[in-house]
Amino acid sequence: MTDFQQTALELAAEQQTPVWLAALREQGASTWAAAAWPGRKTEHWKYISLAPLQQCEQLGWSSESDDVALDAVEQVELDAIRLVFVDGRFNAARSSALPAGVVRFADANTEQQALIQQHLGKVVDSERHLFAALSNAWAADGVLLHVAPGHKLEKPVYIVNVSTAQANPVAASQRVLVVLEENAEAELIEHYASDSASQNGFVNSLTEVVVGNNAQVQHYRINLEQEDLLHVGGVHVNLQRDARFHGFTLAQGSRLKRIDYQVNMLGEGAHLELNGVYLPRNRQVIDYHTNVEHCVPHCTSNEVFRGIIGDSAKAIFNGRIHIHPQAQKTLAELSNKNLLTSRTAEINTKPELEIYADDVRCAHGATISQLDETSLYYLQSRGVTKADAITMLSFGFINELLNQVPEQAVQDYLRPRLVSLFGQPSEMVGQIGYE
Repeated sequence: MTDFQQTALELAAEQQTPVWLAALREQGASTWAAAAWPGRKTEHWKYISLAPLQQCEQLGWSSESDDVALDAVEQVELDAIRLVFVDGRFNAARSSALPAGVVRFADANTEQQALIQQHLGKVVDSERHLFAALSNAWAADGVLLHVAPGHKLEKPVYIVNVSTAQANPVAASQRVLVVLEENAEAELIEHYASDSASQNGFVNSLTEVVVGNNAQVQHYRINLEQEDLLHVGGVHVNLQRDARFHGFTLAQGSRLKRIDYQVNMLGEGAHLELNGVYLPRNRQVIDYHTNVEHCVPHCTSNEVFRGIIGDSAKAIFNGRIHIHPQAQKTLAELSNKNLLTSRTAEINTKPELEIYADDVRCAHGATISQLDETSLYYLQSRGVTKADAITMLSFGFINELLNQVPEQAVQDYLRPRLVSLFGQPSEMVGQIGYE
């Protein structure tokens, strides 16, 4: 067992936790303690180092909410059911009144506790996903989003997770459970952010989504934390018959940032639509792993990920599609395109198809390129500065995915921040991005 694994177990022992979560916590702690620590020879961690976690000394839990840092974080402006967490602690003063069906684990009644116990830790395979085992061991609070059969949540649920720098680094365990019954609909936005101060903490986040027959969910995951924060996260989804999951994820890099998407097609007619954008720069690292299990016939999935990697940053993308023997009539597509804006930027991309059925249509592909010199020259010859030309071409590379974001408030929030990543003023938003 490594020093960090031992530290994490000690942190679990310090938590005050509901008795009804004890079994899950014990199972998670046992799996975590017995697991081999990933190294460079571990396939799923081959290109990213966990050394920053091993160097994270004196890690503890936050003792109070920092409202000053919270004020420095701009949130998406939309009419939503808002839940705000600062360093893993719920901030009731900055959160909305919660309707029926949206509840913190700590406030769950007996019926809701039974529902949480039924699904929490069951969608994710903690034997395969090491940090899911840690999330189980740290399970103390979280958010349950439950929509009854035939109902649609009137407003989006917007969960804001803010990290702050403290004298000693703090850990934050973020847990979300979504359960949509038959014919239900919901929209969920998960926003991970921090102020601009150099961060020294660690966030371990896990979202589990159960989508019932003919139900659908629109899910967003936005990671815009300061680059020194350590973040490991995952979104794990079970899709039943004719269920639909539409996802959008966007992330900057950091010293350690790993995000997994695991989608299990368990009912015929299920559909996955997943778009992603990653934008590491400086010496940041980002690692996306997606895995779609087509377990039954007549399911469809479409994944599109695009990355812009600058300076001496490093990105990893591993997208796997697994077609089981009984999953006939499957349609699955995966596209990963990458733009390197410097000679020292790096991308390791690995799209995978594993097919055991003979009546399927599947396609996957990956590209790596640099900015086109001819296009740069053309724009400059028309009076556009080189800096603006680079911004316009880079934005054009990801703009198709931004235009497909259904929630306009999310688009409006992201565009000026993405332009600023390229060192351009906010007025550039009026020149690019909109058709």
